[in-house]
Amino acid sequence: MTTSTGSDGIANETIAPSRTALIVMHYQTDILGLFPSVAPALLANTRRLCDAARAKGVSVYFANLRFSPGYPEVSPLNRNGQGIKSLGLFLEDRTAPELGQQTNEPLVIAHRASVFFGTDLEARLSAQGIDSLIMVGIASTGVVLSSVAYASDADFRLYTVKDCCYDPDQVVHEHLFATAFASRTTVLSLADALRLLA
Repeated sequence: MTTSTGSDGIANETIAPSRTALIVMHYQTDILGLFPSVAPALLANTRRLCDAARAKGVSVYFANLRFSPGYPEVSPLNRNGQGIKSLGLFLEDRTAPELGQQTNEPLVIAHRASVFFGTDLEARLSAQGIDSLIMVGIASTGVVLSSVAYASDADFRLYTVKDCCYDPDQVVHEHLFATAFASRTTVLSLADALRLLA
């Protein structure tokens, strides 16, 4: 799972740690359990990214998809929500322990694909003076796409780390990183991201 950045790479990129947050989206046990063949590599990559962010003084936020028993948060009008409900998951799972979530690292609970919709994440980030986001998640066609679109419209400076994102539809995954994500974010490989956080 290695990637390259665009032609400009990150040669001229710098971050202000106090104004930057790493948002780790849907790295939770139920979702990783759906993709056992790729979960170890994703977890190893993302743990390295989390540790680099911590060492740099970049805030780390986790966002999980979570519902109450019976899924009262799922509207019958929401087609994606009905698919989620049919899985019978996301009731009692937790952030993947392999990522070593610290007690001071917030967990945002979302009921929709976007980690911003119906949550206080944007208010938390704004209150901390954060204007730059490094975003990773599972899946690219779900939480990453929805959250990147919102964050872009909200005028955050955005980075996505391709080696820490996954989608079972690899064709669409590649297309998103070449189009929608490349037009809204600086797309990084894990190696690029680690250099940025060095």
